Amino acid sequence: MIAIGSTLRRLAPDRAAPDDGATRKNMQQLVQLRWIAVFGQIVTIATVHSGFGIALPLAPMAAALAALVALNAATLLRLKTRAPATNVELFLQLAFDAAALATQLYLSGGVTNPFAFLFLLQVTLGAVLLEAWSAWALLALAVACFAGLVGFHRPLELPGGDESELFRLHIEGMFVCFALDAILVATFVARMGRNVRERDARLADLRQQAAEETHIVRMGLLASGAAHELGTPLATLDVILNDWRRMPALAHNAELLDEIEDMRAEVRRCKAIVTGILLSAGEARGDAPVVTTVAVFLDEVVADRRGARPVGVIAYENGFGEDQPIVSDTGLKQVIATVIDNAIDASPHWVGVTASREADALVIAVADDGPGFAPEMLANFGKPYSSTKGRPGGGLGLFLVVNVVRKLGGAVVASNRPGGGAIVTLTLPLAALAIGKAREDVG
Repeated sequence: MIAIGSTLRRLAPDRAAPDDGATRKNMQQLVQLRWIAVFGQIVTIATVHSGFGIALPLAPMAAALAALVALNAATLLRLKTRAPATNVELFLQLAFDAAALATQLYLSGGVTNPFAFLFLLQVTLGAVLLEAWSAWALLALAVACFAGLVGFHRPLELPGGDESELFRLHIEGMFVCFALDAILVATFVARMGRNVRERDARLADLRQQAAEETHIVRMGLLASGAAHELGTPLATLDVILNDWRRMPALAHNAELLDEIEDMRAEVRRCKAIVTGILLSAGEARGDAPVVTTVAVFLDEVVADRRGARPVGVIAYENGFGEDQPIVSDTGLKQVIATVIDNAIDASPHWVGVTASREADALVIAVADDGPGFAPEMLANFGKPYSSTKGRPGGGLGLFLVVNVVRKLGGAVVASNRPGGGAIVTLTLPLAALAIGKAREDVG
């Protein structure tokens, strides 16, 4: 069991609110879309007023454009802050855009202006970006604006009053409006939809991580309770075996004495395992995290595995380079020991352990010469009860390893070797192991 107590402390962190990255990205997309709207309106107003000779109220229309520019400037300043973006902000921005469009249409013919159908773009954006209540509210606002423009608008006055010319301009304007709507929907709505999907994927990952951490809490409580319960009978067995060793009837039987010593050694080993569990749970104070170096730390882990497990060869190579001080504790050692033990189970005659440095990370690769990982095992690597050993509770070791390394900011990658066997690579950021770094992050 790996750093149970530290795990319990880490499983109730102050989680931030759901990532607002998608909302911020969508606000940036709205800024870009608004710049396009401002530029398009300037070109359209200039073309209609100067090119077609249609009189337009330039001053109020320019004021509406200035309001859009001011909103964009305020939004850019807002995005520089670290405050999370919200659904209400997106709704207010889209509502402002709809109101600005309604203002421009009121000043230029109302619903007879072919660009009145740009309200559909606002509704589409709201359906993609907003929560249900705000999307419906934006739809209601757009419908209200469109309905109001039917009866209230400033009519366009064509030079000479040629109605056929007005109809021709209306058809051409509808074509431009349709093309503009289609381009903007295909471009910006697709981008915003991708941002929403990325957010949903991150939330799904967070839910999965929360479920895994809840599982670790349950295992931690079970292991800690079992360790407490086992402590007393193990101590009793140790005392009884020690008394047997001194009994006159057994003291002169060398064969029985050897067996008693073997039993005492196994009891002491069980007691050491129980002590390690309690230590990892934060209930033993005698073995605090210690300052060591990468070389010494790895040498101790490999030496411990060589002494504890029957294995033909553990080929160990430390290519880390310059030695570096780190903070080590029992939990961190057990993470690596678990991976080595799994390799020994798969390949008792040979296991390879190599250490290297990549950028600012310690990379530990544990290879074996066994049958390798099955495809379904690779697909579910690190998930609880994903194991090929066929015994109850199998797969929990790697599940805990993956979670411990992830909490340190690292990663665990499993793959099959081209020549046969498997390899598990642990990447541990040196910053997480540095002196002064709280070891509560382990587990």
